[in-house]
Amino acid sequence: MSLYVDADACPVREECARVAIRLGQRCVIVCNGGLRPSDHPLVETVFVPEGSDAADRWIAERAGPGDVVVTADIPLAARCVEAGARVLRHDGSVLNAANIGNILAMRDLMADLRAADPLRPGGGKGFTKADRSRFLGALDRALGAALREARDGH
Repeated sequence: MSLYVDADACPVREECARVAIRLGQRCVIVCNGGLRPSDHPLVETVFVPEGSDAADRWIAERAGPGDVVVTADIPLAARCVEAGARVLRHDGSVLNAANIGNILAMRDLMADLRAADPLRPGGGKGFTKADRSRFLGALDRALGAALREARDGH
């Protein structure tokens, strides 16, 4: 069981590492660079080559059943869900087989709308304390469920 963090522009990297350490689980921070690696033996920092989606490919090739992935990237989330991993967004929302198709379709629709109207205001809302709190609760639940599954042999 591993916690994979798509760390480029991730506002909850430190929280991921803290929760993984508290639970005694491996945390893999994946990025293109610019981050200071942790000294803790359970927290591994993987630097992937510069380039479009290099971190996403690295995570998608490894994540599977029993793993938890933290990402805001919807195509990566879809690949990880398909591989059997649990997936969380930074705000604590869960991406799973029941909702990933609709979320991916909405992402594509919004991209088409932005392309059709380049003057349309873009960007999302800022990351709040409530988002961080929801994320921490969701991460505890996801890692706890993965640990119970591993212990029970499912």
